[in-house]
Amino acid sequence: MKSTRILVWKVGGNAPPRRESDEVATEEPLEIRIEGRAVSITLRTPGDDEELAAGFLLTEGVLSRASDIATIRPNPRNPGGNSIDLFLRPEVTVDFPSLTRHVFTSSSCGLCGKASIQAVCRRFRKLPTGFHIRASLLRSLPSLMRSAQPTFDRTGGLHAAALFDRQGKLLVLREDVGRHNAVDKVIGHALLTGSIPLDASILLVSGRASFEIVQKSLAARIPVVAAVSAPSSLAVDLARRAGTTLIGFLREGRMNLYAGRGRIR
Repeated sequence: MKSTRILVWKVGGNAPPRRESDEVATEEPLEIRIEGRAVSITLRTPGDDEELAAGFLLTEGVLSRASDIATIRPNPRNPGGNSIDLFLRPEVTVDFPSLTRHVFTSSSCGLCGKASIQAVCRRFRKLPTGFHIRASLLRSLPSLMRSAQPTFDRTGGLHAAALFDRQGKLLVLREDVGRHNAVDKVIGHALLTGSIPLDASILLVSGRASFEIVQKSLAARIPVVAAVSAPSSLAVDLARRAGTTLIGFLREGRMNLYAGRGRIR
């Protein structure tokens, strides 16, 4: 359920206001539970919830491979479908107090940007420099992503995240009201299909590039992150420290390179 049809008043021109049906992007909460304990609640667009939960836990450092998961399923006690359960293999340990207190996407593990970056870099290794990509290929990706956004065409209300390979082939695209959720979904898809690490992939997001998006890409070992809009200062700082190539304003045949210029040919 990625969109909801509602009645609205449409006003414009010289015509009188009229009552018509319209589609809006669906937004509902999702509770993520590990071993029956709630660790996060996020507002998301329903659909691909298993991917969202798996991607979220990978980027928070709880999971490292699909085999860490014993079972992933909707919570049978939540008939609305807004809760998902993950049960892990016995050898996988979870520091529940640390996870619930210091989820990167909510608290960033610190009270300042420097502390946030240090926390991420302690957990995830710096990216190697071997992957390279042509600038002309990068410029072609926004139109490919845009052509694969069916729900955005109907609602105009969803972000998209897309993974491409080094030849520019679209590997997976997900839409969501939250840009971070869309990223978690594509990373979760890669995790559940055995494609992690994504060390020969490009992540493109439809909005801006935040600290959290760069952090998530680092956890999945994605070397190139591009956005059609601007990055934040903390995203740039983290990308430079982590060895991520960070590109902003990738649109209309142009781009700004904020970090990792050496990967672009």
